[in-house]
Amino acid sequence: MNWLSNIFGGSSIIRQALLDGAIVIDLRTAYEYDQGHVPRSLNIPIDRIKADIDRIRDLKKPVILCCATGSHCWEAAEILRGVGISRVVNGGGWQSLLRKMGR
Repeated sequence: MNWLSNIFGGSSIIRQALLDGAIVIDLRTAYEYDQGHVPRSLNIPIDRIKADIDRIRDLKKPVILCCATGSHCWEAAEILRGVGISRVVNGGGWQSLLRKMGR
């Protein structure tokens, strides 16, 4: 696996996280989420991620992050890892994530 796959969450990393019970968190606004999203994903906008850390931690599952383009995933991953949530994957843009998930 190349280093870009490790950073951006290649298909095999995403599939493994899903096999391990990962939850997808969509970081876009509620309006954007309502326009289309990964099925069964949680909508926690990037500006609410800090407020929902306990909720995310209580899930006790790996996390796959997605947004419109992947840019907010970096920020959210850093926040989550900073509070000890270590199994965090940058899924990139939500439509790209759907393709990686085989949907």
